Amino acid sequence: MPAPYKRGYHHTKSKGHEANVTCVYCGRTVPRWKSFASYRGFKLSDPVLRKQIDPRFVSTFSTKSYACPACARHRGIIKIGRSRKSR
Repeated sequence: MPAPYKRGYHHTKSKGHEANVTCVYCGRTVPRWKSFASYRGFKLSDPVLRKQIDPRFVSTFSTKSYACPACARHRGIIKIGRSRKSR
């Protein structure tokens, strides 16, 4: 039975050995192709503040973090698809 959600990254044969990543929520080590990426941080919405801060530093306010499938389902990073809901 396939997973009830979609990942942005597709695992293929030609990738070779892939790195493992650590889940930021539970600390579990999972392969990168199985994990779900989420971005943590904050965004400046005030245009006055955006002009005062150097544009090179605005992008450093968010960091990319990885979540294992269990934590991604629990925290709502991914949503269960329609086919699963109808069952």
